[in-house]
Amino acid sequence: MLEELRNHINAITPLTYEEFSFVCSLFVEKKIKKKQFLIKEGDSVKYAYFIVSGLLKLTYVDDLGKVHIVSFGMEDWWESDFQAYFTQSKARMSLQAIEDTSVLCLSLKNYQKMCLEVPKMKTFLIEMSNKGFIASQQRILSLLTTSVKERYEKLLQKYPLLFQRVPKAQLALYLGCSRETLSRISS
Repeated sequence: MLEELRNHINAITPLTYEEFSFVCSLFVEKKIKKKQFLIKEGDSVKYAYFIVSGLLKLTYVDDLGKVHIVSFGMEDWWESDFQAYFTQSKARMSLQAIEDTSVLCLSLKNYQKMCLEVPKMKTFLIEMSNKGFIASQQRILSLLTTSVKERYEKLLQKYPLLFQRVPKAQLALYLGCSRETLSRISS
């Protein structure tokens, strides 16, 4: 599991053996089964998760009880309820496995320690955060300005394997449409 993390970090910020050994000491390995939760709404959020293998979904339930899929997290991605993680508040979202999943868990205390002790990791984490912010803004703009068909086609183009791994009902929730609409536009 740690080799995947090393490759992920080195793609942006190469670390020495000593730096990487220290970084590794700050993570906890965890495996969860399909349908298990890493975070449930209302929980304290102890970790940010680096996904080694498997697939997760981050969901939000609105005041009317409607479920919204905020994101899917797959291999080489980081996922959490980041607002709750960084502010140490209660989760507003839930993080659940769609497949059996292996993650590396990083507590906020260890996140901060890592940034202090290995300045290259601060650079790495800023780069990853920037990519996440950009992706979030693109998703919001897409939801505001494009049709479901356009969102479907863009998602299919960018992540074709996702369509083999995620049930259509969940893809529909992510795209902001009904399953019937998704079936109609994907035919």
